[in-house]
Amino acid sequence: MVHQRTFSERRFEQFIGNLLRVGVFLASTLVLIGGIFYLINHGGETVNYQFFHGEPTEFRSPPEVATSVLLGRRRGLIQLGLLLLIATPVIRVACSLLAFVRQQDYTYAIITLIVLFGLGYSLFSS
Repeated sequence: MVHQRTFSERRFEQFIGNLLRVGVFLASTLVLIGGIFYLINHGGETVNYQFFHGEPTEFRSPPEVATSVLLGRRRGLIQLGLLLLIATPVIRVACSLLAFVRQQDYTYAIITLIVLFGLGYSLFSS
């Protein structure tokens, strides 16, 4: 038996497609703008590869990244773009969960909830 997609399902698929496109576009734009500004100010510097310097503390959590962006730091803008790129598929999974609950498809809702918990655990545990 072939399942015919309803208008609501097609609309949801279009919404998810647009969400992913807009998320990736915004993330790429932020990284590009931040990268251009960073290179304008630091492009001529000589890099010392003898020592590894980890990520500064100001870029280790989303609130610190937001603070960095508000202070006008270029690397903060790059980090914000990368956070948005990571958040885009997570938001997609969350929206799918809401759609499955709305459709009363609890099997897929539970599976999606497990995936969402797995993503959250991997993102926020350290």
